[in-house]
Amino acid sequence: MDGRIRNLARTMAGYCLSAQSKEVFAINGTTAAEPLIEALNEELLRKGAWPLVRIVPDGSADAVFRCGQDHHLDEVSPAEKALVKTLAGTAYIYSSRNTRAMTSVEPELQARMAKASRPLKDQLLKKKWTLTLFPTEAYAQDAEMSLRDFEDFVYAATFSDEEDPVKAWNALRKKQDKLIRKLEGAETVRIVGPGTDLTLNIGGRTFINSPGVHNMPSGEVFTGPVESSAEGEIAYDFPVVNQGREIDGIRLVFKDGEVVEASASKNEDFLLRMLDMDPGARRLGELGIGTNFKIQRFIKNILFDEKIGGTVHLALGASYPETGGKNKSGLHWDMIKDLRKGGELYVDGKCIQKDGVFLKSWFNPE
Repeated sequence: MDGRIRNLARTMAGYCLSAQSKEVFAINGTTAAEPLIEALNEELLRKGAWPLVRIVPDGSADAVFRCGQDHHLDEVSPAEKALVKTLAGTAYIYSSRNTRAMTSVEPELQARMAKASRPLKDQLLKKKWTLTLFPTEAYAQDAEMSLRDFEDFVYAATFSDEEDPVKAWNALRKKQDKLIRKLEGAETVRIVGPGTDLTLNIGGRTFINSPGVHNMPSGEVFTGPVESSAEGEIAYDFPVVNQGREIDGIRLVFKDGEVVEASASKNEDFLLRMLDMDPGARRLGELGIGTNFKIQRFIKNILFDEKIGGTVHLALGASYPETGGKNKSGLHWDMIKDLRKGGELYVDGKCIQKDGVFLKSWFNPE
């Protein structure tokens, strides 16, 4: 087995999940991820935990929409409800062999399921959890890379190619703590770039350090903007892949915190339908600042793309309550603004980042 897979499994069991003896952890993934599932199962056993391996056939994600009935979309399985009470935490391993499997599923059906499952997801988020990606040909093709190059990319981004990945994640945690201390007490954030001049209020909100405990990889600090504060426009540089669809050329105009104009050069109809999912879908739930400078290329996967050093991302929809955010929605949709080519990031009128490079007094990636 590739030693980097072993490193990633050890990081997930010990650093991400902090697994303890007799705790129960679900491991969720497809058959494509068997090497990592096997390694994580072994690492959890070494910790004395009870692993519950849940491998699903690859390509079965759309089965409930093809074969299910109304209650499958509007309710949560009693078995899932019972399982959540038992779990100490969950490891999710993205491992699709077809990243467009959900393309033909109507957005309204996906929205119904998202709304029904939200309370259960909220319960799981209060427990230990982590998610990562196992390299497959499908992800490599999306990234326009060979599988071998994509594997190298993934294991570098997760620090799994280092002798001591946990040491590297703890070092990033300390740097992000310093950035958060500088952001404490700030009132406004302004994002400027091609087609973009957007101002947000973050007064009274809390920035959260994301050093790879939940998202693996990570490398970001994030908060929830004041829900009524977004003013201006933003043009996103990268396409968004959501539920098997690629939406490109997204432009949003905000007034009093709400999207009042929206357009896209590709799949605009899908964008508009998602914005009409519920009242909270047109407001921002998150502002994130990417700090993982080992990730420098866009691969059409939000787990990695939102962490790119030199970018910011804004999520439409649900806020994270721990930030002080209050927005509620069945949607949480991250969109990325690349500041590395002509972009600037201001905090209370002071430029802290230009062309994707932080002032050293704010964040030093070295």
